[in-house]
Amino acid sequence: MKLYQIIATLTTSIAASFIATAAMAAGNHAGGHGEGDAIGKPGKASNVTRTINVDMTDAMRFTPASIDAKQGETIKFIVKNSGKIKHEMTLGSMKALKEHAELMKKHPGMVHDEPNTASLAPGKTGEIIWQFTKAGNVDFACLEAGHFDAGMKGVVKVAGTKMPAKASNHNH
Repeated sequence: MKLYQIIATLTTSIAASFIATAAMAAGNHAGGHGEGDAIGKPGKASNVTRTINVDMTDAMRFTPASIDAKQGETIKFIVKNSGKIKHEMTLGSMKALKEHAELMKKHPGMVHDEPNTASLAPGKTGEIIWQFTKAGNVDFACLEAGHFDAGMKGVVKVAGTKMPAKASNHNH
C-alpha cells in the first residue's frame, strides 16, 4: 500500500470515529430529548398566560425551585444566570435529566439549543416558552457537568383540569 493510501485510510477512519462520537454525544435533542408530549411541548409566544422569572446561581440552585402550573397553560420562563460560570435550565422527566446529566459528565461543554432549554453564559438572560399539556410533575435541572449532582434541580407541578361535578337531583 502506498503512503498516500495509508494516509487516506487513516484520515477516513479518524473522521468516521469523530462523527460517530459526535452523534452519540448529541443524543436525541429534537422535541426535548425524545420525551415527546410527556413533559409538554414548545409554546407559542401568542399563547403565553404567565411569565415566571427564574434565577440560576453558582450555589447550584434555581429560584424558585418549585413552580405551580395548570394543565394547558403556556408559561414564558425568563431565565437569568446570576453566576460566574455557565448554567442552564432544561425541562424534562427526572429519568431523562439524570441520563443526560451523566452524558454531560462524559462530554462537558456539549451545546444545547432546544426549545426546552435555556443555556446561558454568566450574566446572560434567556427564555423558554413551554405549554404544559399533561398533569403531573415536569422536572428541570442544570445539566452542566456536576451541577445536577450538586442539587441544581427543581419541579413544575402541573395541576390537572377537573371536570365540574354533575348536578344532583337529590334534595334534602
